Amino acid sequence: MKKFKSDIEIARNSKLKPISKILKKINVPDNPRAFSPMGRHIAKINFEFLNKLKKKKDGHLILVTAITPTPAGEGKTTTSVGLNDGLNKIGEKSIVCLREPSLGPSFGMKGGAAGGGYAQVVPMEQINLHFTGDFHAITSAHNLLSAMIDNHIYWGNKLNIDEKKIVWKRVMDMNDRALRFIDINTSGVAKDFRRVDGFDITVASEVMAIFCLAKDLNDLEKKIGNITIAYNKEGQSIFAKDLNAHGPMTVLLKEAIRPNVTQSLECNPAIIHGGPFANIAHGCNSVIATTAALKLSDYVVTEAGFGADLGAEKFLNIKCRKAGLKPSCVVIVATIRALKMHGGVEKGNLKKEDTASLKKGLINLERHILNIKKFGLEPIVAINHFSLDTKKEIDVVLNFCNDMKVQVSECKHWAMGGKGTTDLAKKVVKICKNSKKSSFKFLYEDSLNLWDKIEKIVKEIYGGDRVIANEDVKEKLKVFENNGYKNLPVCIAKTQYSFSTDPKLKGAPSNHEIPIREVRLSSGAEFIVVVCGSIMTMPGLPKVPAAYNIKLNKKGDVEGLF
Repeated sequence: MKKFKSDIEIARNSKLKPISKILKKINVPDNPRAFSPMGRHIAKINFEFLNKLKKKKDGHLILVTAITPTPAGEGKTTTSVGLNDGLNKIGEKSIVCLREPSLGPSFGMKGGAAGGGYAQVVPMEQINLHFTGDFHAITSAHNLLSAMIDNHIYWGNKLNIDEKKIVWKRVMDMNDRALRFIDINTSGVAKDFRRVDGFDITVASEVMAIFCLAKDLNDLEKKIGNITIAYNKEGQSIFAKDLNAHGPMTVLLKEAIRPNVTQSLECNPAIIHGGPFANIAHGCNSVIATTAALKLSDYVVTEAGFGADLGAEKFLNIKCRKAGLKPSCVVIVATIRALKMHGGVEKGNLKKEDTASLKKGLINLERHILNIKKFGLEPIVAINHFSLDTKKEIDVVLNFCNDMKVQVSECKHWAMGGKGTTDLAKKVVKICKNSKKSSFKFLYEDSLNLWDKIEKIVKEIYGGDRVIANEDVKEKLKVFENNGYKNLPVCIAKTQYSFSTDPKLKGAPSNHEIPIREVRLSSGAEFIVVVCGSIMTMPGLPKVPAAYNIKLNKKGDVEGLF
């Protein structure tokens, strides 16, 4: 049996070009005013250069999303990288825009997020680990605000903050369930100011959301200043700007906010910047990165986290709304393996041909297709090919898509790189050129009240029957509306593994209930977070974390990172 090289072996054996040559492909000049090198193969683009691009015409925006994730894997990032390589392979000028991986899943269950096989972004080890330090800057900015809140209370509490109504937690970029709830100031000089606090993961931080939705440094500082940190004893909101925290926090983010440029294995440009989760945040790379790419290229391939019910919904309803973006095409990634799991097959039995279960599992793909069409967009299905997929199984998916009058392409980028996605690339280009016929629209209007926005997503995207919430949740939503936040979009935090809040319900469950556990106001990022079911904003590590297998070998090379 043929032995396949691991992702890290493929990445390590690749021949990378100096970053200046990659930037030259997208007309970024080799001078200090245009970019700052971060080593030989990574750079940050400077705002001095980006500001000169504002009058340039935008390229086409291609959103890559997927069916509901399963343990079998879907390969959304791999497909994004592969499609970008495929577009460049057929002579089109294209850039892929991705999120930065979080250390939490890299050492937890998911592993890295740099693609796989021969469709990767590199240098893979740096991207999956500390990269350019952006996440550390975001973590530091967030925790500076946390420190300033407790310091203000310690030195007399001039703002009359109610210690029981502080809504700003601390963060760290690691999965650690032990930090979800903590007691602070239990001893020492601050023992008279004891209170309950907790940690979220950095990618769930409102600072991360603001970082990825800000249009420039001034907008970043303004949004940070508008963060609601607590309420005073009269029930009035206290903002970060009331503590004068927005200035120093912006200073910590000054360098991080510039987009990072790397390359694929085929030496095509990749912009990797920002990284909120899609199950507990809005799941898209930064607006600055996406808008810069649209000025620098004819086609921009970007992804949204997890399945289309989470990542794509938030990309379209939140990111596109905030940034004025309009996708030309949506690619839905599916695998035969994952569809069989949605049809009831256990992971251990996926090697067997099973067209009956595959046909049952297609209900999941069908709902995602119909959901994307609700936004007035034309989807195309990318079948991410695995070596054990049979012709009969592939034909089942091809025929299904043809019956739905949806374009479909079998993709072999994992094994062949860009050569394996040229068919998908050609079809995507055709859709983009006809995109003027599309009528992109949001799922809901700004003027709809917050509860109705939640219901709209639950019923039309999740296939749910109703939303359940206690009076405290409903009252908070009314308070948000009365305080001027009615027009904000909603960001629903729930499990990525099902349309419902039960991760065990595969396929396309219908008529289920969506229970809301709590709602949070992100007044800086300008959306309402709706936490549903048992989803946690500070994940825990699995029983056997990926960290168990990550180490340095005798040569000093990293092993076990994927």
